[in-house]
Amino acid sequence: MTELFERARGIDGVSLLTAWGERILGVLVILAIGLWLAQRLPRLVDRVFTRARLDAMFARFLHNLLRAALTVLVWVAALDYLGVPSTSLFAIIGAAGIAIGLALRDSLANIAAGVMLITLRPFRNGDAVEIAGQQGEVEQVGIFLTTLRTFSNHQVTLPNRQITDAPIINFTARTTRRIEIPVGIGYDCNIAEARAVLLAVAGSHPNVLKQPASDVVVSALGDNSVDLILRAWVATADFASTRSDLVEAVHRETAKAGIGIPFPQRDIHLKLPEGLSLSLTGAQRPTSGSTPHPAIDVSQAGRSAQSPDSGPMKPR
Repeated sequence: MTELFERARGIDGVSLLTAWGERILGVLVILAIGLWLAQRLPRLVDRVFTRARLDAMFARFLHNLLRAALTVLVWVAALDYLGVPSTSLFAIIGAAGIAIGLALRDSLANIAAGVMLITLRPFRNGDAVEIAGQQGEVEQVGIFLTTLRTFSNHQVTLPNRQITDAPIINFTARTTRRIEIPVGIGYDCNIAEARAVLLAVAGSHPNVLKQPASDVVVSALGDNSVDLILRAWVATADFASTRSDLVEAVHRETAKAGIGIPFPQRDIHLKLPEGLSLSLTGAQRPTSGSTPHPAIDVSQAGRSAQSPDSGPMKPR
């Protein structure tokens, strides 16, 4: 104990405080300037990206990556100036990274998926897509999550891992889209006449493109109808409104042309027991030796509301 006091007396307190005060002051200066630069430099880089017309989603990812890297470097430089060996510091960071990586495997998978989405860019902000079973417009792609606004104006947040594990459908990747409208006509209708009516409907709409040309194909001979498909090409931005107009016009013009769009039908034949059959008809029970009363067939046709792919069923 006495030896410890003797050593303490030999320490120059003023020099020690001065040395550590300079180090602490230097650390504060490094942090202040370094963190300020970590905020400013990514903004300057954003301007360069804007002038270069870089994709906004990719530019945002580089902005966040640059900011995180600069922040880490500033703290490493500050601790090194304070006297913490940088090799030991990197060893601690590496060990902590391994532990964190094992604990957050799913989160790291989302990060890897986010990097893939940003670099490969299967879609961009504002694209109408179907991802992970959800349809809507892409609002933001982050490191962990992707935000989607549905066509009903709902916000859906999806982990990036779910997006890359499923097929991605981009509705706006191409400048044009093809509209397909199924139309069922009766077996007694003329297919050539129906095709002419449908092509006239498509040709009269201003949003339908002349090239590729519209066409009508026979898709199937169904139980209830001859199934046709009207196919017309439009600009991607006009898809929804044009399809609605064409469906309405098809219903109107086929009715004018006398082309029947059949309803589903069923013929039901009931074979009743002899006693019940006699009671329904009011006839007397046949006596011995007389001809027995035949069973009665009761036919009933049921109609239901028409669906786009339905038509009348042929009698069996």
